[in-house]
Amino acid sequence: MDLRMFLAQSAAWPDTNCLDAFAADWRGKHLKQGATLVQQGQPGHDEYIVLKGCLTSTICDPEGKEVCVGFYTGPCVVTPNIARTRDGLSLVSIAATSDARLVRMDSSLLSDRMIATEPVRNWANAALQAALSAKSDREWCLAALAGAERLEWFRDRYPGYEETFTHGLIASFLGITPVTLSRLRASSKGR
Repeated sequence: MDLRMFLAQSAAWPDTNCLDAFAADWRGKHLKQGATLVQQGQPGHDEYIVLKGCLTSTICDPEGKEVCVGFYTGPCVVTPNIARTRDGLSLVSIAATSDARLVRMDSSLLSDRMIATEPVRNWANAALQAALSAKSDREWCLAALAGAERLEWFRDRYPGYEETFTHGLIASFLGITPVTLSRLRASSKGR
């Protein structure tokens, strides 16, 4: 999917001129499988839209253990910069799990466009709201559901992701061990 088609899916655009002007502000970026888009603890000032491909967002603890906190399959908006940085430094690492095609825009330029143009503001606010809602939904899952229910929740919210992402990443995202995930998957097949 191209950027204009992706943006046009939103009801935010009153006319094509506004949509075209906003689409022209984005710049293309390609990532090879395994490449890092954003590194935890490093400066991060861009907004991203994944047009094609798959990425994951992880947090590394002081002992070096990575925890998956997000999945992106194109076309989609990557969690907005304001929700994944603090003091200009990235709170997460984002890496490509397949070759990916993205577009990027400096966060300050997006802020300028949001101030100047109501449709851009509406689109960006909707993207932020969706990201925060997904984060809150995952936090609820981790706090309220047992292992089997977490897997059911994941399958409902992320259909097809079990075939797209490694089970180690999925287990990490669900706050369970890979062995537990394997057992839960095996027992769910028997039902």
